[in-house]
Amino acid sequence: MGIYLNPNNDQYQELVNSTLMVDKSLLIEKINCRIKTKQKFVCVSRPRRFGKSTDANMLVAYYSKGCDSHKLFDSLKVVSTNNYEKHLNQHNVIHLNMQEFLSDSTSISDMLDILNQEVIYELSKEYDVHVITPNIKNYLKRIYSDYNQSFIFVIDEWDCIFREFKRDKKEQERYLDYLRNLLKDQPYVELAYMTGILPIKKYGTHSALNMFDEISMLQPESYSKFMGFTEEEVRALCEKYHVDFSTMQYWYNGYHLEENVSIYSPRSVTSSIESGKFRNYWSQTETFEALQKYIDLNLDGMKDNIISMIAGDEVKVDTSSFQNDMTTFKSKDDVFTLLIHLGYLGYDSTKSTVYIPNNEVKGTFITSIKNSNWGIVTSLFKNANDLLEATWNMDSDKVAKYIQNSHYETSILQYNDENALSYTISLAYITAKEHYTIIRELPTGKGFADIAFIPKDDKPAMIVELKYDKNVDTAISQIKNKNYPNVLKHYLDNLLLVVINYDKTTKEHECYIEKYEQS
Repeated sequence: MGIYLNPNNDQYQELVNSTLMVDKSLLIEKINCRIKTKQKFVCVSRPRRFGKSTDANMLVAYYSKGCDSHKLFDSLKVVSTNNYEKHLNQHNVIHLNMQEFLSDSTSISDMLDILNQEVIYELSKEYDVHVITPNIKNYLKRIYSDYNQSFIFVIDEWDCIFREFKRDKKEQERYLDYLRNLLKDQPYVELAYMTGILPIKKYGTHSALNMFDEISMLQPESYSKFMGFTEEEVRALCEKYHVDFSTMQYWYNGYHLEENVSIYSPRSVTSSIESGKFRNYWSQTETFEALQKYIDLNLDGMKDNIISMIAGDEVKVDTSSFQNDMTTFKSKDDVFTLLIHLGYLGYDSTKSTVYIPNNEVKGTFITSIKNSNWGIVTSLFKNANDLLEATWNMDSDKVAKYIQNSHYETSILQYNDENALSYTISLAYITAKEHYTIIRELPTGKGFADIAFIPKDDKPAMIVELKYDKNVDTAISQIKNKNYPNVLKHYLDNLLLVVINYDKTTKEHECYIEKYEQS
């Protein structure tokens, strides 16, 4: 048993001991099918907080000869699969966390030197072999030749150098060549499983690591349910710990990888259950500046698209030109594709669109914009709480003024109908989602309420009716005549009726607010 060669199962044991452990062991069945086949190379990339290292530690605990993991796995789902016993603790494992090596280094070259020294030291303690050129590859080839021993490689955070040394292209290529020489076409490799945030980097015709099957947020293939917590798993946790599932959905759902598979960030789900609070846990591992530097590039009018997504829209994206790094951006499509891999955007493969997945991530976008210089948009988000207070206070003039300020000159929000007006309202009331579930075009039985604000706490419910070149009296009559309040019948004792009209001629907004009185 060593640190890198045939390690113990302590890291996975900690997860199994956790009260919030979710059983993802069926991943092992899928990986077992790849051992000693042409499909033995797999790279799984997904954002931080989505369980990459947890899965890597699970595979190490399962395969490593350096431990006995029967007690860990005999109660998990994998026990009922084919070949469970065949592979349990029956393989030589080399486990490498590249981030740890990089943290101890001053350069990529230094990192590779340390890696070589540490792994060779453990190999030489276990096997009596002699090589002319002392590197890991030569040691493993000799071990395979003399002892007929092969290895499973589990490489975590494989892409960290592309995040830490973003612009050092020469050293990046050296690193890729190192991994290729270590793994490609080598008889001692039974399986290579790598994790990272980014897909594998390719340089033109440079073959690099093209033997790997890539599993990502763009192309999850049959691994969708292993990319995070599934909705079914989150629902079960909510039931067990008496947590409101609908609120959990609102905060953390939104990564729709397949038609029937929607995933959540494990870190966010478990943190909310442990703390008993729904909030933005993203900032604990990512600062808003990490997002801000990308959206401030504003390639091809990207800011307008982001504003549109914050308002709830989806945007077309072409992911084909992305170079799988964090610096090569030729268009907004490349930036959006990176943000998919980082978890800031969801991706709909059927429509080729991107969107902001949930309230947690939306909060990070808003914080980034507030701390940037997007002119009136920044002011809009800063003033959103004041607008909400003005609405609760039934200050129609002040609400109209705030909405007027929200109607800024961008290509996506030039008014031509009530739907365009609704975008402005959605943005202006952006912070209202802390207190409300907001539904656009809520069916009422006799039509649709333009926007319904259903309270989560003791705030008043609101029905907001939007008009374009009409008048507020007509809108109020429509609300009452079509009995829109009935759809919010549980809130009739604390319900505000809000009408907002835009006059195309004067380019002015008019607002009227009244408290609903039951007849």
